[in-house]
Amino acid sequence: MSCRIAVRATLALLFALLLITQPASAQTASSAATPAPAKVMLIGLWHFDNPGLGAVKFKSVDVMTPTEQAYLEGLAKRIAGFKPTRILLEYPVDRNEVMNQRYQDWLADKFELRVNEIYQLGFRIAKEAGLKRVEGFDVRDVKGDDSIWSHLMQDPVLSKEFAGMIADMSKRLNQMHQTMSVKALLKRNNHPDEDRENKSFYLWLNPVGADAAPHMGSNAATQWWQRNFRMYALVQKAAQPGERVVVIAGQGHTAVMRDFLRADLKRLEEHPDTYF
Repeated sequence: MSCRIAVRATLALLFALLLITQPASAQTASSAATPAPAKVMLIGLWHFDNPGLGAVKFKSVDVMTPTEQAYLEGLAKRIAGFKPTRILLEYPVDRNEVMNQRYQDWLADKFELRVNEIYQLGFRIAKEAGLKRVEGFDVRDVKGDDSIWSHLMQDPVLSKEFAGMIADMSKRLNQMHQTMSVKALLKRNNHPDEDRENKSFYLWLNPVGADAAPHMGSNAATQWWQRNFRMYALVQKAAQPGERVVVIAGQGHTAVMRDFLRADLKRLEEHPDTYF
């Protein structure tokens, strides 16, 4: 009788263990089958071939010197260590065919990299990561009301403040680019303080004409956010589960899109600072 009891007790214990471990095993298998959330690395920078046509004028650091070229080559290798599966660059989607032909020509030593960051950094990262193509995600067809600019010029107080802001920005950027390396500039362009500095300009515009119809300032600010929302939509489309996406764009874009990314529960941010 005691032998039977012992056998029954052993079987009961084994059954209980199966009940405990089976759900855990099933959960492990389910987790393995579910791709990890996408990771997105936003790299904000200035345009390397800055033509000086904007209101804020500064002479960009020369990225073509041997020292800076060596740095960019090393940077591309480090960012490739992130193991990106896709890379998005600031040019319109309808230029994908042209840009990828240039990318393939460069890989075949038939194209010389131009000064623009699309080539100097984007192409290099794509090559080091073993990617077969690059992708554009710029959106330039957002239209807005430009009446705010004439309104600013007609208001002596606002026009003076606006001119002072532009002069200060130009002076600050010129000083940065004359005294800082590409590495230091990249760190600065991706720092929260610089993001805040960039967005603060649009917040300054926001109340202009708030007592008029339409709200000229808020319309101008909304236009910029709308363009970046549309660009971020293309980031979202690319950054599906399991993808690791590098996004390279002007710092004005990444300053806004970084807020979107951090609020996006379906995607994780990989900050580039440690790669610089």
